[in-house]
Amino acid sequence: MQAVNDPRLDDLDLNSDRLREECGVFGIYGHPDAAAIVALGLHALQHRGQEAAGIVSYDGTRFHSERRLGLVGDTFSRRSVIDGLPGTLAIGHVRYSTTGATILRNVQPLFAELATGGFAVGHNGNLTNGLTLRHRLVEEGALMQATSDTEVILHLVARSRRDRFVDRFIDALRQIEGAYSLVAATNKKLIGARDPLGIRPLVLGEFEGCPVLTSETCALDIIGARYVRDIENGEVVIFDEDGAHTRKPFPPMAPRPCIFEYIYFARPDSIVGGKSVYQIRKRMGEELAREAPADVDVVVPVPDSGVPAALGFSQASGVPYELGIIRNHYVGRTFIQPTQAIRESGVKLKHNANRSVVAGKRIILIDDSLVRGTTSVKIVRMMREAGATEVHFRIASPPITHPDYYGIDTPEREKLLAATHTVEEMRQIIGADSLAFLSVDGIYRAMGEERRDPVHPQFTDHCFTGEYPTGLTDLAAQEASPHQLSLLAEAS
Repeated sequence: MQAVNDPRLDDLDLNSDRLREECGVFGIYGHPDAAAIVALGLHALQHRGQEAAGIVSYDGTRFHSERRLGLVGDTFSRRSVIDGLPGTLAIGHVRYSTTGATILRNVQPLFAELATGGFAVGHNGNLTNGLTLRHRLVEEGALMQATSDTEVILHLVARSRRDRFVDRFIDALRQIEGAYSLVAATNKKLIGARDPLGIRPLVLGEFEGCPVLTSETCALDIIGARYVRDIENGEVVIFDEDGAHTRKPFPPMAPRPCIFEYIYFARPDSIVGGKSVYQIRKRMGEELAREAPADVDVVVPVPDSGVPAALGFSQASGVPYELGIIRNHYVGRTFIQPTQAIRESGVKLKHNANRSVVAGKRIILIDDSLVRGTTSVKIVRMMREAGATEVHFRIASPPITHPDYYGIDTPEREKLLAATHTVEEMRQIIGADSLAFLSVDGIYRAMGEERRDPVHPQFTDHCFTGEYPTGLTDLAAQEASPHQLSLLAEAS
C-alpha cells in the first residue's frame, strides 16, 4: 500500500496537522522579583502557546506592561525588559489564538483603566457566547480595541453596577459561558477563576511564602514552588494584603475537565487533577496494545507527542521500542524558508527517518491523535521510503469527529478526517497497512476510571462523542442567522 502522492507533502513538518495548544497563564503576588518569576513560569508553559507572550506588573503606584509577538525567550530573557516591569505583583500569558487575529493588540494580558482602578486579565480557554456578548456591547456603544474574546470580560467588569471589585468580576463571570481559567490583577489583588465545569486547568502554588496561580504544575517546578492544590471548578480565589479568600458564586456542578489535557496539551511532567500526565499517556499506549495489536518488529513513536504512548504500547506488547523518526529541535520559526523547488525536492527541516531502525522492518507508528490526516500521510510515506516493509498506524485516542469550542483550535467538522470517513477509508488515504484508534472506554480505563454515563461523562470528551458540556450560543446564533455576527467575523 502506497501513500497518497501529493507533492505538497514533501516538505515534512509533523506539526502542520496538530491540534493547536490553547494558552497558558501565570501570576504571583507579593514577591519582589514578580516579573522575573512570571517570565520563568511562562517558559515552562511555552508548549501551550507560541504566538505571543505578555507580562503586566504593578509596583504600588502604576501598572507596567510588555507584550510581544513571538516566544517567551524572544523578549523576556533580556534583563532590561524585566527591569521595566517592577513590582511585587505580576501576571503573564502565552498565547495561541483561537479567537482573534495574531496581532499585537490581541496579546495578553489585556489591561484597562476602570473606574475602580487598573485591571489586567489573562485567559486560557474560549467563550462560547463571546461573539454574542461582543455584538451586544458594541451595539450599546462599547469601543473594542482587540478582537479577542478576553476583551469582553474587561467590558463586562467595567459595566457592572456592583460596588466592590470582586463582585464586579463575579458579575462578569455570571454572564459568560464556555471554558476559562483566568488570572487577573488589580492594584491590590491577584485573582484566579475557573469555569463552573473546570474544563480548563488552574493550580495554586506557593513560592517563598507568596501565592502562585498557573495553568500547570510544571510551571511551579521550574521556579521550585510548592504545589498547594487545584483551583476547584467554579471557584474564584483572591489574594491581597489580608491573605487568601475564596468565593464560589455558581451552583455546585460535577467537574468536567478537558480530556485533551491528558492526551496532548499538558506537558508530560505535569500533574493534572491529581493524575500524572506521563503515566496516563503510557497507559493509553498499553490499552491500545490490548485493543489493537499487530504482528510487527518495531514500535516507533511519532515525536514528540507519541513517545509516552509508544513506550506503553511496547511494554504491553513486548515489541521493541525504537526511535525511527528523529526530530531536529533547533529549527525555529524564523529559519530561512527554502524555495518551492527545494521544498519539492523533499527537504526535511524538522524530522527525518532513522533508516537503520526501520529498513527491512515491519513497523507500527504510535501517535496521540489524527486530525486532518495530512501528517499521517507524510509519516507513512517517509517510513516506506526509508525501507519499512510494512507500516501500521495506531492512534492513542479515539477518532476526532466533532470540533472544539473551548480553546482548542480544531478544524470545521467537514475537515476532520474521522468525521467524514470510515476507519478503512482513512487507512487507504494515509497509505498504512492497518489503522486503529483507542476506544473511548479505553481512554477512560487509561485514566483509571469507568465511563459511567455517556450522556454526562466525567470528562469533557465532546471531540470524540459530540457531547458538549455547555451551551454553544454563538454557534446557534450563526446557524440561525449566518450574517448576524458578520461584522465580528475577525474575532471568530
